[in-house]
Amino acid sequence: MTTVVDLRSDTVTRPTAAMRDAMMRAPVGDDVFGDDPSVNALQEKMAAMLGFEAALFVPTGTQSNLCAILSHCQRGDEYIVGQHQHTYRFEGGGAAVLGSVQPQPLEHQPDGTLALADIEAAIKPDDAHFAKSKMLALENTFWGKLLPFAYVQQATALARSKGLVPHLDGARLFNAAVAQAAQTGSDARAEALRIAQCFDSVSVCLSKGLGAPVGSVLCGNREFIKQAYRIRKMAGGGMRQAGVLAAAGSYALDHHVDRLADDHALARRLAEGLQGLDGVNVDAPHTNIVFVDLVGAAKARAADLVPYLKARDVLTTGLYRVRFVTHLDVDAAGVDRAIAAIRSFFS
Repeated sequence: MTTVVDLRSDTVTRPTAAMRDAMMRAPVGDDVFGDDPSVNALQEKMAAMLGFEAALFVPTGTQSNLCAILSHCQRGDEYIVGQHQHTYRFEGGGAAVLGSVQPQPLEHQPDGTLALADIEAAIKPDDAHFAKSKMLALENTFWGKLLPFAYVQQATALARSKGLVPHLDGARLFNAAVAQAAQTGSDARAEALRIAQCFDSVSVCLSKGLGAPVGSVLCGNREFIKQAYRIRKMAGGGMRQAGVLAAAGSYALDHHVDRLADDHALARRLAEGLQGLDGVNVDAPHTNIVFVDLVGAAKARAADLVPYLKARDVLTTGLYRVRFVTHLDVDAAGVDRAIAAIRSFFS
């Protein structure tokens, strides 16, 4: 039986045998009462890793960002965000629908950043005609791109100088940290800390490249996390014996951070394997996501590519562009099968 090569997302990862064992052995309690030891341990671990006072385990990254926005902002406030960031485009408009917080989306630069001049120009004056500008949201990585660290420092400093709170959607923060560590020769955990400390709050997803089955962690100061806890409860995110899930997150932080470099290498292998195809433009990946654009005559066949690959047991997505995501359940042989299937489509 042929094994499916699933490159749709790093959210499709399954717990490893060792992670399942950690989940099985996890001590549990009632997290709504604050007495699940495995949840508490995860929250303390993540807060310490990223240099914050406190952290909150939540079911999803969407809920984590919602808790952050509604804790930083009140009804009638706004947050500045990129047009294609997850918190604006892919989270169901939750901040606006549930919190009456207005997003102010900006266009991205080619490297994924928001121009500093655009951020400054979007900040509203203190006038009754306008929503109050309260927060700047960045995302790192953004569509697989590592935001330059100097830019992160500049953008968050600008936000603070204008009275805005900087929040990071760090769904793939550790992918960013591994890529940044490769540039600096430093340790990935040290780079995660450097990035996180530019922000007042950070959301990190456990169920993407880190390979846990469920969950995200929101970090900030104690007062912020206290408020986020209330929002989590209102949003239905208060779980009971959640330690079996939190234990998977702790295992991932202990064992799956450095191995993200393997996913990045496989993404480069995939991108290199697609070079030279007529009508195919491949973005050089920074991390574990490869985007492919079909141009010229090939563009007319774009809608056929995803089902063609699926028929050959290679899964991908093509909502805006064709996207391939490497992760711990994909190996070099799987990437080579994907390359062969894609090349056969164009032959």
